[in-house]
Amino acid sequence: MKIAIPVANELLCMHFGHCEQFAMLDVNEETKQIKGKEMITPPPHEPGLLPVWIKDQGVDLVLAGGMGKKAQELLAERGIKVVVGAPSGTPEEIALAYLNKELVTGQNACDH
Repeated sequence: MKIAIPVANELLCMHFGHCEQFAMLDVNEETKQIKGKEMITPPPHEPGLLPVWIKDQGVDLVLAGGMGKKAQELLAERGIKVVVGAPSGTPEEIALAYLNKELVTGQNACDH
């Protein structure tokens, strides 16, 4: 499985569409291990562009702090699962918490 996490200053970026980079993590769901990590700079922010770009990266799941409803819908239409309300942390901490069913989510940090 491939997980995408929006990142700024090496930590989860609370606003999906305005992150500096995405941490692309290849994970093994069965062993709950991170097999690889790649930091990728997304294209400039334009409404509707990131869901297409993320699909092109082979992503299965996006873990985010906040994301607008339209972006969530566009990702879902492409078969990508979305979890919002993730707390601040490193991409590895967030992904491992998710894999171990320990990720405590709060409110969506985005209100549009």
